[in-house]
Amino acid sequence: MTELLQKVRVIDPVSEIDEIFDVLIADGHIKEVASHIADIHPNTQIRDCQGLVLGPGLVDLYSHSGEPGFEERETLLSFLQAATAGGFTRVSILPDTSPAIDNPALVAQLQQKRAEGQRGRGVEENLSPLLPCSPAPLLHIWGAITLDVAGNQMTELADLASAGVVGFSDGKPFENLALVRRVLEYLQPLGKPVAFWPSDRQLTANGVMREGPDALRFGLPPIPASAETTAIAAMLELVAAIGTPVHIMRVSTSRSVELIASAKAAGLPITASTTWMHLLLDTKAVKSYHTSLHLDPPLGNPRDVAALRAGVRAGAIDAIAIDHTPYSYEEKVQAFAEAPPGAIGLELALPLLWQYLVETEEFTALELWRALSIRPAKCLGQEVSAIVPHQPAELTLFDPQKIWNVERKSLYTLSQNTPWLGQQLKGHVVQTWC
Repeated sequence: MTELLQKVRVIDPVSEIDEIFDVLIADGHIKEVASHIADIHPNTQIRDCQGLVLGPGLVDLYSHSGEPGFEERETLLSFLQAATAGGFTRVSILPDTSPAIDNPALVAQLQQKRAEGQRGRGVEENLSPLLPCSPAPLLHIWGAITLDVAGNQMTELADLASAGVVGFSDGKPFENLALVRRVLEYLQPLGKPVAFWPSDRQLTANGVMREGPDALRFGLPPIPASAETTAIAAMLELVAAIGTPVHIMRVSTSRSVELIASAKAAGLPITASTTWMHLLLDTKAVKSYHTSLHLDPPLGNPRDVAALRAGVRAGAIDAIAIDHTPYSYEEKVQAFAEAPPGAIGLELALPLLWQYLVETEEFTALELWRALSIRPAKCLGQEVSAIVPHQPAELTLFDPQKIWNVERKSLYTLSQNTPWLGQQLKGHVVQTWC
């Protein structure tokens, strides 16, 4: 099929372009990009895209799929549907399923299931009419670093690497620093990314909210910022000693941004990410006691949010991750401190980040798109193509003005754990090419 997108706003962080163009797409490739394209085939589908945004497909560094083990929260198919509806053309799932993704057979099983869904009754058939030609995103799988719950026995890292995992992460805090050091040594020759979540669980204790005046006011157990920063400092020391590149997940404090920026300036081979909700909300939001605001790490104070936003813009924080974490209604209908931490986000992140960061002019459109596409891809050791002729069409078409309601019937994820449920949002993905 050949499509001509007329007068679309092209946001291309690879080429540093934010301009209005006509874009011709045919046979899965970009054929032409010009201010005006007149010479087209008679069967070309012409679309008026004034007011719409076209950018590289979004890339999610890490999120959670319920399947296998927790299909009532999310199946692999519903996860991919939600990712497509959110504009993502590449997604990466963490290995904390049941069973955990700690062996090549399970990696192959999940990739096969994705392929079968794409060929059969797959994503395209079930998506909204707004996404008529959107294929399933490319699925990446993080391989588990450790086998046991205590995290003291390594998986067969080389076998998982050969099976095609995108990298290695347990998606949970590390406690055994001697094992972390050994993992970094083992992984050096494999050339795969490794991601750690630095959090000292002894300092976290039973806390559920960032330490400060709001935690006192709301009567919730606090978590000091040092629970994160001390663990990051230890991680940086190991990276300096071993030299293996590391990705630092779920950065949430201003001091963490400082530590990471200093380490990068010193030449340490690290990348870092924060999550989209940590860029939008702070501790004051917890006043509602909405259990979808119970996150781990917790929402920061206003100073943390400001530092995270500045860190993303400056590049100290490389990428914005979604960390989509579905839970069933029953799991989340508890007291704030008792509910499991996490919230969904694949379908909500782009509209809300655009609305509150780009439309307020705190971020440029290029800065936001860069942190959601080319930078997370780089953290995975991948590249994203520029929007130029002869490149594959891996693209997201976004309508920043479309109004829609966040309701059960408008979401493709099986879960509803979001503080925006029942609210009206502005901004919706129209289509993806993958």
